[in-house]
Amino acid sequence: MTTNTLIIALATLIILVVGSVLAFTFYARQRTKRLKDDFGSEYDSAMEEMGSRNKAENVLADRKARVKSLNIRTLDLEEQNHFLMKWRMIQSDFINDPDGNVEDADRLVTEVMLARGYPMAPLEQRMENLSVNHTDVISDYREAADIAAKSGKDDDVDTESLRQAMLHYKSVFDEILAMNPDQEVEPEYEMASER
Repeated sequence: MTTNTLIIALATLIILVVGSVLAFTFYARQRTKRLKDDFGSEYDSAMEEMGSRNKAENVLADRKARVKSLNIRTLDLEEQNHFLMKWRMIQSDFINDPDGNVEDADRLVTEVMLARGYPMAPLEQRMENLSVNHTDVISDYREAADIAAKSGKDDDVDTESLRQAMLHYKSVFDEILAMNPDQEVEPEYEMASER
């Protein structure tokens, strides 16, 4: 092997290594940007929980792949109205049984998720699944679930906290109920205290 051939081979190897490093760096940055855009604040939560960007991004990418394999569907107008009527019944009885209504709201959110095609799973996995397509309401879901859990264990949860849980559940309910922007469900339902 001549010196020139050796120099060319070495230069080619260096170019390939540098090119590979640059390509990997570009891919990693693009992946991070895509996951941050897709998951919003859930990306930050995963980073905090996992303690490393790579672990958090792997978890989020796996979550996204898992949900993509599900048969998530849009509810038709009849189904939307059926669930809306159930929500109204729960909401209208809040004053009489705040604790029970928070539990009912949680069950209804789960029921809507099941109807949409999300699998029955423990609460944390339901939140993870929902975070893929509904990142804007995950913090509401967590807040509502936290209050509901405290309410189930302790009678010291005040009515205002239960009302807040209902508002959080309503936010989640609204988001997962009406997925087709061309379909309108009846929009004029609000909790009396929101007016």
